[in-house]
Amino acid sequence: MTDTVVPVNITLDRRADRLVINWSDGCVCRYPLSHLRAACPCADCRGGHEFMGRQHDPDSLFDLEPSRAYRVEALELIGNYALQFLWDDGHDAGIYTWDYLYRLCPAEDIDA
Repeated sequence: MTDTVVPVNITLDRRADRLVINWSDGCVCRYPLSHLRAACPCADCRGGHEFMGRQHDPDSLFDLEPSRAYRVEALELIGNYALQFLWDDGHDAGIYTWDYLYRLCPAEDIDA
């Protein structure tokens, strides 16, 4: 991903339990919410500050096994670079940057 690829539309589809992002390069990515929760990039979820959310980043969203189904209570835009979720388990520490979300796009779900 380059710095020029950004979301042009973000939809939280609560009925389908997914987040849909239309990217400026034409890709459309559909992220299952429970898998996004399992991929939380915060220090607590990814192994501490020493890794800065990089060493343990999943190669594929579907390599993760969510412990349960999760719902999003709130979704907030962070500046012009990320999203922050408030999950139904109260967790809200993860900042999901555009780069991180783009890399997590389920490969079999990419529309271009």
